[in-house]
Amino acid sequence: MHSMYGKRANVTDFTITSGNIMNKQFNINTEIQEVQQNILNYLQKHWKLFAAEGVFFIFLGSTAIIIPQVFSLGVALFLGWLLLIGGIFQIIRAFKMMNMPGAGLWLFSGFLQAIIGYFLIAKPLQGVLTLTMLLTVFFALEGVVKIYLALMMRPLARWGWVCFSGFTSLLLAVIVWAGWPGTASWVLGLLLGINMIFLGGSLLNISLHHKTHTY
Repeated sequence: MHSMYGKRANVTDFTITSGNIMNKQFNINTEIQEVQQNILNYLQKHWKLFAAEGVFFIFLGSTAIIIPQVFSLGVALFLGWLLLIGGIFQIIRAFKMMNMPGAGLWLFSGFLQAIIGYFLIAKPLQGVLTLTMLLTVFFALEGVVKIYLALMMRPLARWGWVCFSGFTSLLLAVIVWAGWPGTASWVLGLLLGINMIFLGGSLLNISLHHKTHTY
């Protein structure tokens, strides 16, 4: 009898737990659908704004590809100001909270960030060289990692695309390194331009799609 009651209790507990999980899953799905519907409403209502933004980014990206040297300097200056302002705020916060454990590390980090930012602003040409070298190292490491992952994935489907992407990253790193320092003047601007064109194209495509489609 006791074992029978125990089994019934276990079944009841399992049913309640399953019901709670299903209710939570239903609530999550409902919230996701509400968010998606809100996004859809904004896209349909403001598609012209998204389309204009897409065209603007395509224009900026095309300009960056045509005159990458100017945009490379712009990247260095923009990053420099971000680091300088962020470093100053971090230093101020560290001085106000000197009694907090780890405040010295925050202070050191803030000074380092501010110094690097000032260097990029004061000498943007040298900053472009440094950023391009760091980007080259990143591409090389990314290429090695992707090729290694592709070989681990083989013979799974699409492993060749991952391998191809890795070789592309390595090739780009070699091209930049071979033309150093001449390539530093245009690499950052070129990559920024390509990124802007892809961003603008995606915004334009999404906006035009939701202009002509109703749900």
